[in-house]
Amino acid sequence: MLTGVDTGFFFALESQHHLALKIWEEREIVTSAIVLYELQRKLLHGHFEEWPTLITDIQNAIEVVPITPEVALKASHIAHGTGMPGLDALILSSLLEAGCEEIYTTDSHLELYRKAAVKIINLKRST
Repeated sequence: MLTGVDTGFFFALESQHHLALKIWEEREIVTSAIVLYELQRKLLHGHFEEWPTLITDIQNAIEVVPITPEVALKASHIAHGTGMPGLDALILSSLLEAGCEEIYTTDSHLELYRKAAVKIINLKRST
């Protein structure tokens, strides 16, 4: 099963969240190019000091889904229909376009999307 992860997943991974570690080790993971943007901004602001190779590690380990015109258009419908912020809608849209059946996040905005074909799992709510 293809598993999508958003920006918050990598914060959970850095903090050794048990489920994030399990997903990282056992699943076929994809993320969005927007996640790289958000993580690079965090790195520039001093986050992930213990993981300075974060961006390179992600690019070497998992598929990064680009933002295509189709992804952008689908994201606009998601944002319009749910009230989800634009960057979150772009991340979600790219993961859906990649065929993810489950998405791990720490962002409650992604939980605004409710479709039977995809399961959104918030790591902040999992034990």
